Amino acid sequence: MTDIPSNLDELKRDPKAAALLKNRELLQSLLSSPDTRRLMELLGRNGGAELKTAAAKGDTKTLAGMVRQVMDTREGAALVEKLGRAVPPGGKK
Repeated sequence: MTDIPSNLDELKRDPKAAALLKNRELLQSLLSSPDTRRLMELLGRNGGAELKTAAAKGDTKTLAGMVRQVMDTREGAALVEKLGRAVPPGGKK
């Protein structure tokens, strides 16, 4: 469990991620979007139990690898690109 705060600290050092974490409305909108749900379905299909374990441990290396695998598919790449465009520069609306 000690990995989670260090990963959160790492995210806070990225200006776009830090701004997004502070913008609860935008973050909630992204988390509940159909595109995010579909991306999570793809990750779950490809990773299943490994996804849950990596998320629980805050294992960003494994999670990033799983996202890269999903992004190798046309649908996964399109979803990640669309979600990226939903976050304005600086993470603010």
